[in-house]
Amino acid sequence: MIVDRQGRYFRNLRVSITAACNFACTYCVPEGYRRQKAKRPLNGSQLLQAVKLLTRLNPIEKLRITGGEPLISEYFDEFVSGLAAFDFKDVSLTTNGQFLVGKAAFIASQKIRRINVSLDTLDPVKFRAINRGGDLDSVLNGIDAAQKHGLSVKVNAVPTRSGNLDQIVKLLDYCLQRNIELRFIELMKMGHLLGSSEFSNEFVSMDYLLREIGNVYDFHRVETAFDSTSIRFEIPGKGFFGVIANESQPFCESCTRLRLSSSGYLHGCLSSTNKHYIADLLEMPENEALGILGERLTHVIADKQSTAFRGGQTIMRVVGG
Repeated sequence: MIVDRQGRYFRNLRVSITAACNFACTYCVPEGYRRQKAKRPLNGSQLLQAVKLLTRLNPIEKLRITGGEPLISEYFDEFVSGLAAFDFKDVSLTTNGQFLVGKAAFIASQKIRRINVSLDTLDPVKFRAINRGGDLDSVLNGIDAAQKHGLSVKVNAVPTRSGNLDQIVKLLDYCLQRNIELRFIELMKMGHLLGSSEFSNEFVSMDYLLREIGNVYDFHRVETAFDSTSIRFEIPGKGFFGVIANESQPFCESCTRLRLSSSGYLHGCLSSTNKHYIADLLEMPENEALGILGERLTHVIADKQSTAFRGGQTIMRVVGG
């Protein structure tokens, strides 16, 4: 097991199976850019071999499949099916939901039990403006299909001042009515937002969110797992919501996340531009590969911040959040 000086170790693995996305959300990519797949992406069997090696050296309990948008990856079915060989306590998926209707039955037939759907607004005009693509009704139908097939659904929303302030309570109402936990994610200083006035102009704090919600609902804070990124609240008799307050209340001190990109790089921290290549190990004999991987993982975990996210040049689409 790889442990750092603060006693942190990797127990949550996030695998970005493609950097490509059919959306181009304003908080993710600058105007005029589209999210394309990596030049030399790992295929399904390579991704599974990477997961196998990483789990040999780390007590990984949870795996999350991310993108880009994972449902558009040509390796999605192969990768998800291959996870049956692993004994994870939890396998989950993050998606924009655009193609969820057609995939919900397959997803529910595999080891995935939880999905997070990115949804920033219930207004179709705002939806197109924020996502620069996609169709709101398809996403909403996808959420319905996922619940119909027995999947536990959470909704992720990134509030911005020019984009969706009027949607805070509307999204919460939508989720409460469907037994869905809504998680607001504070804007992150990453990629094109790092060092840009756009970040400060658009940032919405946890305090602002709680004031808006408090005008409508009574709520109280509840306990979460020690390494949870979300500060969780209960509205008695209604349900739960959370805030991932990376700026307002940083959680780096308890972070146990390790990220694998679709191009074969490990990222230990979103604040760090460091990345560590492991694709060269995937064709080696396992004992040889594990020895080298162990050395590289000591550098990966050393990239973690001690207390707070400082911002980074790394583009979110590369590591999938």
